[in-house]
Amino acid sequence: MDSLRGIESFVRAVEAGSIAGAARRLGISPAAASQNITRLESQLGVRLLVRTTRSLALTDSGRVYYQRVGLLLHELNAASEAVSELHDEPRGRLCVAATAAFARHVLAPLIPAFNRLYPHISIELMATDRNVDHVRESVDVSIRIQPALEEGLVARHIARVPSIFCAAPEYLAVRGVPKAPEQLQEHDCLVFRFPLDGRFLRWGFVRDGELFYPPVRASTISDDIDTLARMAVAGAGITRLGAFIAAPFIERGELVELFSPVGTGAAVAEIEPLDFYFCVGDRHQLTGKVRAFRDYLLEAVPPDWRAP
Repeated sequence: MDSLRGIESFVRAVEAGSIAGAARRLGISPAAASQNITRLESQLGVRLLVRTTRSLALTDSGRVYYQRVGLLLHELNAASEAVSELHDEPRGRLCVAATAAFARHVLAPLIPAFNRLYPHISIELMATDRNVDHVRESVDVSIRIQPALEEGLVARHIARVPSIFCAAPEYLAVRGVPKAPEQLQEHDCLVFRFPLDGRFLRWGFVRDGELFYPPVRASTISDDIDTLARMAVAGAGITRLGAFIAAPFIERGELVELFSPVGTGAAVAEIEPLDFYFCVGDRHQLTGKVRAFRDYLLEAVPPDWRAP
């Protein structure tokens, strides 16, 4: 048992980047986590970590050991959960990582009802636009848009969210209203950049069944979509937002929807939607609590977001 405590403290310290971070995840004091690791090192007869007041680094032995026990600890936890769920309702910690905007605007309002349905599940919500590592960061589920999918993940489509191009009335009064996607290159465009690899989220349209990406002039770039929304409201230019972000601004008259078929008779081109996926590291991670959260989301998202 002492060895298992040491292994868990060691693995969580590596994942969190600090012993204090490991202690928070385990619900123990930093001193206890440090003692667990020290006892493990004594039992193994090697040093696993180089610890200073500001940093934590793996030794060569620690790197080899972590590669072996990290996955084993994950499998052990999954096995314990699977057995307990045979006789009880889903329970335990559920770590969900989602894009910052989806976490803030979609998941946050939905989670309280899920908590009432499953009071024994404790959710940790990570709001981040970087791609998380399911194993290293102990993430059970990640919600990703299609461009952020990675090879090896098991992904299920959960939502097709309309994209909306919009700008402030003041901006459009001065610069004019673009009538076709090709006119975007004549405007100030507020563009989202993925923080992980620096790629832009391209502005896609569909015309006559063909997907195309018109050239745009990126006057402002940000890795936070809510920041771009606020800049658009302030009159900085045109931006592309998910419907769950744009709708309140449009309802209040702070932003005007562009390329809408309403009032024009027909759309010049359809706007490429944002597809969101429910991702796990492998099929073994589809535990009872993960399936419960997946099924809840599939029912909770608006009906018009459910792709055929």
